[in-house]
Amino acid sequence: MYSSYRISGKFNEMKLISSWEQIMGKSISSRTKQIYISNKILYVKISSAPLKNELAMSKNKILKLLEAEGSKEVIEDIRFL
Repeated sequence: MYSSYRISGKFNEMKLISSWEQIMGKSISSRTKQIYISNKILYVKISSAPLKNELAMSKNKILKLLEAEGSKEVIEDIRFL
């Protein structure tokens, strides 16, 4: 049904955004101000500068965690704001 209405992509994006706390944990999600997907890039706004730096250094590991959750076709990159 999702593919016939062409909303499967949006559904998968919303599923990924809603599972951010489960994937990353309570401490990181509590410091996440905003999260959205645009042009297959996941944008995450973090309120803590040291945490943002730490997450940027471990970007590949986070992408692997998100791919394991089933978001390989949803996002290709992640950027921390």
